[in-house]
Amino acid sequence: MLTPERTVLVIVDVQEKLAYLMYEKEMLFENLQRIIKGAQVLGIPILWTEQNPEGLGPTITEISHLLNGIQPISKLSFSCCGNERFMQQLKALNRQHVLLAGIEAHVCIYQTSADLLSLGYEVHVIADAISSRTAINKHIGLEKVRDLGASLTTVETALFELLKVAEGVKFKEILKIVR
Repeated sequence: MLTPERTVLVIVDVQEKLAYLMYEKEMLFENLQRIIKGAQVLGIPILWTEQNPEGLGPTITEISHLLNGIQPISKLSFSCCGNERFMQQLKALNRQHVLLAGIEAHVCIYQTSADLLSLGYEVHVIADAISSRTAINKHIGLEKVRDLGASLTTVETALFELLKVAEGVKFKEILKIVR
């Protein structure tokens, strides 16, 4: 089970020239905002990547405005793990559970999941906070990560799993986020 002390949220490549082409993009953007806000309430660290920002542009403002104080990690490898700076920051956090969200499911999410799993991390892919340009590519990406051994979850499932109890200030804040 996910715990706040052992979890990191990774937001992958939600950039201008690609994000607006995603299958069910409105739901994707809403759920990315929910998981980011929820992670912030629960004190979960966030890592944020951008694939070739010179070519694909910066992260969309709907997401980047929530990530104040966090610098994006620019990468050229499809897998986040192919980037030395990403790996240094991930290792420094000393977290075993990785929540993955972003785009594209069948490329960067899939390859990052494969690498993280091979390194011994427990990977949880947030199915309603990832996408691809087509429904079939999203579906294939989800199937492939599950076949590798990653867990599939949703924004609400992950947040309530991390929260554990239906009481207190954090519970009330999470309720506002998911409703």
